[in-house]
Amino acid sequence: MRDPKDAHSREPGFRIRHAAEEDAAAIGRILRDLGWFSDINAEAPEESTGRIERTLGRCAARTDHTAFVAEDDAGEVIGYVAVHWLPYLFMKGPEGYVSELFVRRSYRCKGVGTRLLEEVRKEAVRRGASRLMLVNSRNRPSYKRGFYERRGWKERIEAANFVLPLKEDR
Repeated sequence: MRDPKDAHSREPGFRIRHAAEEDAAAIGRILRDLGWFSDINAEAPEESTGRIERTLGRCAARTDHTAFVAEDDAGEVIGYVAVHWLPYLFMKGPEGYVSELFVRRSYRCKGVGTRLLEEVRKEAVRRGASRLMLVNSRNRPSYKRGFYERRGWKERIEAANFVLPLKEDR
């Protein structure tokens, strides 16, 4: 059950708080509405909700993951961010890896994503993190309009982002 005292910050029209397991269905709807993720789009909404709920539960039980949601005045989840705190031996503090930041279409360009990132920044400072990092596909609208750059994030031109898909190994 959500605790109203868990609200971290309030802006006109929305507030930011820690994500809870009961936010799973709303997060699933946000992801499905994007249409970007074949795994989400291929599964039944109940399956997505269950998986997201279990993941939120595991994240809440640990200190190396944090998720925040933005909700409107009616209590509807309108966006979320997930961050993972990665320890590095060569840095004085962990790196916060922002793995997901998504906002419902009707709430974009209204400060929701910015406030979610600000909440992550506050948490990073509280944890003594050395830096924050994220990956943004160059074909996404947020990249094209310079969302992160306008908020002080620097693109690392000298680094390449590699992935090794393991789906076929399962």
